[in-house]
Amino acid sequence: MRIVKLTETEKAGILENLLKRSPNQYGKFEATVNEILENVKKNKDKALFEYTKKFDGVDITTKTFRVTKEEIKEAYTKVDEHLIEVIRKAIVNIKAYHEKQVRYSWFDSKPDGTLLGQKITALERVGVYVPGGKAVYPSSVLMNIIPAKVAGVDRIVMTTPPGKDGKVYPITLVAANEAGVDEVYKVGGAQAIGALAYGTESIKKVDKIVGPGNIFVALAKKAVYGHVSIDSIAGPSEILVLADETANPRYVAADLLSQAEHDEMASAILVTTSEELAKKVSDEVDGFVKVLSRSEIIQKSLDAYGYILVAKDMEEAIDTANEIASEHLEIVTKNPFDTMTRIRNAGAIFLGEYSSEPLGDYFAGPNHVLPTNGTAKFFSPLSVDDFIKKSSIISYSREALELIHQDIEDFATAEKLTAHANSIAVRFEK
Repeated sequence: MRIVKLTETEKAGILENLLKRSPNQYGKFEATVNEILENVKKNKDKALFEYTKKFDGVDITTKTFRVTKEEIKEAYTKVDEHLIEVIRKAIVNIKAYHEKQVRYSWFDSKPDGTLLGQKITALERVGVYVPGGKAVYPSSVLMNIIPAKVAGVDRIVMTTPPGKDGKVYPITLVAANEAGVDEVYKVGGAQAIGALAYGTESIKKVDKIVGPGNIFVALAKKAVYGHVSIDSIAGPSEILVLADETANPRYVAADLLSQAEHDEMASAILVTTSEELAKKVSDEVDGFVKVLSRSEIIQKSLDAYGYILVAKDMEEAIDTANEIASEHLEIVTKNPFDTMTRIRNAGAIFLGEYSSEPLGDYFAGPNHVLPTNGTAKFFSPLSVDDFIKKSSIISYSREALELIHQDIEDFATAEKLTAHANSIAVRFEK
């Protein structure tokens, strides 16, 4: 891996390079995505079947479009029983973590005749997109469905592209069933997002779409936002390891590569105060790349978006981590908890050398759907909050309103909204 001594110029260049990975930079695909969405809006199921034939090479009909109970039962026979048990253990952890996020309606009643409150309501229908392609992600199935179930969503609809055999990956179906999905449809890409956003003869329109996907999926979610809600416009995966001289270079190297293997646009960055650690990590990375199965993808990722940055002190290292605002941040320092208190921007924070990033991906419980491309400066991980909406509650008695009605009328009049003022005034006409 390239080793770079940190300067303001270097930092600015690296940030600019990382931002090139954002879906917002891929406008050349927007026309294609919009064409697909318009076709789905107009021709509904017919368009979905045609795109599935074109992009996935599979003939889908009304009878084979929705995954059946029999297909789910068959999927269980094709997945190792031990792996099913691992999925169930992970579900326990993920569910327990998200149950702590649940919010409740509240009402504040006072003796003066006022009542204010907030009513929490779960979304009615949510669409979960699950990618196919280069890898299978049953863990993402769990991370998107479970918080929706905990929130109390009435109906969870999953879409995912079929394999060449016209079926959904068995482990994807098992994970979805264990998590509590209600409907599963064999469709992927921008066309699936269109179906969830606009509805077709088979798929009823949802209120929100969540889940990662390729650039076409990301741009489709961006295009339908406002017509429905979305979780985020996800970019490629990324990891930043913040380390001092106490870190184990072999562990750090392994953790960097855990994200570099996702795809060629993934980012893996080490920020350290130790030049010795930097050199050792670089050597360990070279050794791992020679033996790991996805070495070609890893090398392309490292060549384009991999860095080892050497900072003059921990303060500069922390400032750099905050500026990059990584999706995953591992802190491997002498006192990681103290370092953590100075971190403002990160999707998920992993503390200590035994809290490697895959722990969060699969098992610990916190959600692994995280903000990317620097959006951790203002976005949060997927949570129960993403599957609820809040309504304000206001109730005043005549006596309570009488005390302040003139103030409201004066405020409305100052804004030249006389009908607003009149709406209050008529209640106190003599």
